[in-house]
Amino acid sequence: MPFPFEVPFAQVEANLDGFVDEVFGALQSEFLNLPKGDGFVDYSTFSKGYEELKATTHDFRDLSPEPIIATICRVPISFIVLRTILGFTPPEWAYITTQRSEVAVPQGAARTVDRSIRMAPLTPLRLNNGVTNSRLRAMVTVACQLLTEPPPSVPRDKIYRLDKADTKHGLASLQPLADMGVPYAMLLYERFLGRPFAGHRDSVSELVGDILESAIEAQLDGAKVSFRKTKRAERVGDFDQAPDFIVPDEYNPEIVIEAKLQKMTALRVTKSRAYSISLASLCGAELSPIRPVRGDRLHRWSRIRCASRRYEKTFAGDTGKGLHIAEHAPVN
Repeated sequence: MPFPFEVPFAQVEANLDGFVDEVFGALQSEFLNLPKGDGFVDYSTFSKGYEELKATTHDFRDLSPEPIIATICRVPISFIVLRTILGFTPPEWAYITTQRSEVAVPQGAARTVDRSIRMAPLTPLRLNNGVTNSRLRAMVTVACQLLTEPPPSVPRDKIYRLDKADTKHGLASLQPLADMGVPYAMLLYERFLGRPFAGHRDSVSELVGDILESAIEAQLDGAKVSFRKTKRAERVGDFDQAPDFIVPDEYNPEIVIEAKLQKMTALRVTKSRAYSISLASLCGAELSPIRPVRGDRLHRWSRIRCASRRYEKTFAGDTGKGLHIAEHAPVN
């Protein structure tokens, strides 16, 4: 049986339950097989960066920023290794750098640098005296400070992000692990806290989302609906986070669509405060008019009615803590 977006809507209306069952039956988790993507870094490449960083720092006994920056320019994957020692994502590293230095590092810029290095991990960097050079230097300098200074005391009900096996006591923790290795139980514990492949899964999430985005784009094109498809990590107008599609455009948004493949039991609220739209919703989804939130800065849908007519989700209100969804009786 074809999917709903592969046939005329009249055919879908004639057999709504059958098409909905087809969509639900096709929702299978593929978490065991992840796409590598263009920026995948294999272990041998990562190991080269680690060995270069280890040699430059004299087995992690001297974290002077300048030699490390020179190593990163020569073997860029060392930058990723340094971030991994910190245990930060690119946006987190950018945020803490902005806090602790005089250089403002936008989170999008940090993502761009990180991805550029992963795309060509062994190609030497050519840094001039521009803004990228100053940002990278600031990030490395702050990283060296964090890894060498003693950890602060925190309340018993909190955990410090660098309270981990290799950074718990600064260089005193890092050196013995680099020399002798890590106990397997500690490896498992940190894997338990951080989830294996989590960073890579986040980096290729757009590849998985492309399946649904292509279907949405085909539907909008087929219906001759004007729309604006945003790019990865693009800043658009006053949106906190750009949705995948804006109809008709960002200057007069009537509908925003954030494409996510997920379970059908709930409609997830994204950071941009637009409802994620599921595959079944593509077939005749009825969207009520948008009402503004906080002036004209953000917009939302007040209702999404799925094609199956089996349930309806309605926006209940904004309490200041986020959007809440009330579930109502099935729609006949």
